[in-house]
Amino acid sequence: MKRVEIEAFVKGFMLFFLSMGVWMVMVIYSTYTKEIKSLDERLLDKMRICSFDLQCEAFSIDFADKEKFVTYKLYKQDGLKAYFPIPKSKNNLLLISLSQQKYKEEIKEIRWELFKEFILMMVVIVTLSILFSLYTLSPLRRSLRLTEEFIKDILHDFNTPLASLRLNSSMLKREIGENKKIIRMENNIENILSLQENLRCYLFDHEMQQEALVLRRFIETSVDAIQKSYPHISYRIEIPQRTKLQTNPKAFGRIIDNLLSNASKYNKPNGKVEIIYKNNQLIIADTGKGIKNTKKIFQRFYKEQERGIGVGLHIVKKLCDELNISIEVESKVGEGSRFILFFSLK
Repeated sequence: MKRVEIEAFVKGFMLFFLSMGVWMVMVIYSTYTKEIKSLDERLLDKMRICSFDLQCEAFSIDFADKEKFVTYKLYKQDGLKAYFPIPKSKNNLLLISLSQQKYKEEIKEIRWELFKEFILMMVVIVTLSILFSLYTLSPLRRSLRLTEEFIKDILHDFNTPLASLRLNSSMLKREIGENKKIIRMENNIENILSLQENLRCYLFDHEMQQEALVLRRFIETSVDAIQKSYPHISYRIEIPQRTKLQTNPKAFGRIIDNLLSNASKYNKPNGKVEIIYKNNQLIIADTGKGIKNTKKIFQRFYKEQERGIGVGLHIVKKLCDELNISIEVESKVGEGSRFILFFSLK
C-alpha cells in the first residue's frame, strides 16, 4: 500500500478500535460492578440461611452487641459481616462473617472470568477494526488507482508530441540557425520533460532500487546539463573525488535536478550556486531571491514566485522520504537559500 493508503488505514483502524475499545471497557466495568453486587447478595443470602441452621463451614460465627448494629445488612470491614437476630435474646446478635482472604478470592475469580471475556472481545474488535478499515479504504484505493492510471496514460501520450517538437525544433535550427525564439521553445520543451519526469517519480517508489554512485561525477553531470539553460550562473562544486553514495540514481537525480533548477531559475543575474559535501551532508546554496516561508515550501502547489506550478519541492521531499534522506532549508529573502541533505550512515 502507498503511504496515503497506510495513513488512511491506520486512522480508520484506530478510530474504530478506540471507539469500540472504550465502549468495551465501559461494558466490562459495568458488568464487574454488577457481578460484585450480585456476589454480595448471594453471600448475604447464604449468611441468612446459615443463621437458621448454623451449618456453614465457609463462614465464622460469633456474637455481637445488639444495640450497635443493624440486622440483615452487609458490612464490608475486614471482610464481609452480617448480623442476625437471635430468638429470645434481648442483648445479643448473631455475627456471621467471611474472611478478607476468601472474599478477595471470590472477587479474583470474577475478575479472571471478565478478563478472559475482555481478551476475547478485544480480539474480535481488532478483527472487526481491520475489516472495517479495509472496507472503508477500498473506495480510496480504487480512486487512487484510477488517477494513477490516468496520469500514466497522459505521460505516455506526451512522448509523441514532445518527440515531434524536439525533432522539428532541431530541423528548424538547422534551417535558420540560432534564434532566441527557438531557444525559448527548446527550454519550454525541457521544462515539460522535467515536469513529466517529476510526475513519473511521484507515481513510483524507488527505495529498494539502490546502487553505489560516485557523488562528484553524478553532480557534475547534472550541473553540465542545467548550465546550458543558465549560462549566466556560475557553479562551484566542492565534493571529494572518492565520495560514494548508496541510493537510487534516478530518484536522487530528480532531487538534485529539481534543487539545481530552482537554485538557477530563481537566482540573481550573474548569481552563484555552490554544491558542497561535508560531514555526510550535501549542501546546495544559491544567491537568489530567498524564501519567505520555509515551513510551507514542501507543500504541494505552494509557490512564492509566478513561475512554476509548485510541485517540484514537494516531489523532492517525497523522494527524500523514500530514500531515507533528511532535508532542511535555510533562507533569507534577498540573500539566497541553502538546501541541506542529510544522509544516514549504514
